[in-house]
Amino acid sequence: MFYSKKLKKFKRVNHCFFSRKGGFSKGIYKSLNCGQGSKDNKITVNRNLSLVSKKMKIKPKNLLLMYQTHSNKVIEITDKNKNSKKFAADAIITKLKGYGLGVVTADCVPIFLYDYQNQVIGCIHAGWRGALSGIVENVIKKIKRLNRKHKILASIGPCIGKSSYEVDLHFYKKFISISKKNSAFFLKKNRYKKLFNLRKYVTHKLIELGVKIDNVNYDTFKEKSRFFSYRRSQKMSEYDYGRCISVISMTKFSQN
Repeated sequence: MFYSKKLKKFKRVNHCFFSRKGGFSKGIYKSLNCGQGSKDNKITVNRNLSLVSKKMKIKPKNLLLMYQTHSNKVIEITDKNKNSKKFAADAIITKLKGYGLGVVTADCVPIFLYDYQNQVIGCIHAGWRGALSGIVENVIKKIKRLNRKHKILASIGPCIGKSSYEVDLHFYKKFISISKKNSAFFLKKNRYKKLFNLRKYVTHKLIELGVKIDNVNYDTFKEKSRFFSYRRSQKMSEYDYGRCISVISMTKFSQN
């Protein structure tokens, strides 16, 4: 379990970037696999999610998850749609209290958002596709549209590190075609390969949008005992992979 030092200062908000430890799953999913889209036993995954809800001090039915597709779609959760079983989006925001917003990752970036002036929370699933297509910009714009005056803090959680994210030149050119300035997020590995700094890329976007940030900086690929990793599972020729969960919520009763 990992926490943002900046978010910890706000008593109205609970949050946690969960590791893969402390759950009920077995084998390649050991142990806190929260990926409903994985091939793990569904009952076991639900047990893991119930455990996460308990640790977050919310009802299991109030843990709201996304159907993540590497899109740039953002959904605001309100009283009208809060009982939906699944939110097809890669970012969700809410003003509701007593609800946990969850994002599952296995190398992609989980990002928490908190507009502490207006009591709005959010979370983002930012893989390279979503980040390139504007998921970060879209969610910040949506929060800003809710209130003209705002103070937004973002915490960027564990994700694949720059030394672990090897990409080919075709991948590199996708970013350069958008802006030549994107070359700043790549290092040359050899004649045919680059190393991509996904954390730096999303950090830069948030800073440009005027958002205060902090980083919970761990490399999910390298730290096998702590995190699930899609890339590591591919390298090891495993048939599937688990997902870590990150959750943020606002308490019903302010302790301030």
